[in-house]
Amino acid sequence: MRHSEEPSCHIEIEAEGDRCLTLRLGSSLDVETSRRCLAMAAEIEKAGLPGVLDVIAAFTTVAVHYEPAKFGATPYRTLSELIREAIKSVTGNRPAATRIVKVPVCYEPEYGFDLDAVAQTCGLTPREVVELHTSDNVSVITLGFAPGHPYIGVHSEKLAIARRATPRGAVPGGSVAIANRQTVIYPDTTPGGWHVIGAMPFALFNPEKSPHTFLLPGDKVQFAPISAAEFKKLQRTAS
Repeated sequence: MRHSEEPSCHIEIEAEGDRCLTLRLGSSLDVETSRRCLAMAAEIEKAGLPGVLDVIAAFTTVAVHYEPAKFGATPYRTLSELIREAIKSVTGNRPAATRIVKVPVCYEPEYGFDLDAVAQTCGLTPREVVELHTSDNVSVITLGFAPGHPYIGVHSEKLAIARRATPRGAVPGGSVAIANRQTVIYPDTTPGGWHVIGAMPFALFNPEKSPHTFLLPGDKVQFAPISAAEFKKLQRTAS
């Protein structure tokens, strides 16, 4: 049975089975909503509720995974009330990201093999695409699809382009790609349907480091263009 209720601030709380609750803050992707999701996830984690196993912020939702046995005879209702209490202080967006991460990107044809097609579709020159991509004020919205795989946005409407009609069976690791006014960076060689406009030379995921991922939700990202020679040098340094 799917329960839902709407606490203050127009947030819906729904039961996803008997071991997960989802907070829904809307249905459209925008920077303000994603920041509120991050802020609420942070407050729920800070509350340290016994029985909560994981808290995951996404584009417009926050998922809370939990052990029902830790919340008495009515775990859904009990946890919902505890969550409402934990997030009641979140009245606006999360403060500006504390980390500003510079991400070097080589946009040359060897790495940005969809750049010309993107420019043509958007009615821009390849240089204008790069200028927009490196000047937009964007942040990491969430991680997903693969370990360390960031969704970054929201870009200018001038870079609004749908995903590829036919996904590729293999996109090289490190590829920087755009679609839906967002950027993703592929951590490893995986299938993908986004338009590849460049590549970055660093590993995005390393389970032996802390944190495990190069980028974290909430990070402000500054894309910086580099040459193919600089890319190869940074790649050697990082390996």
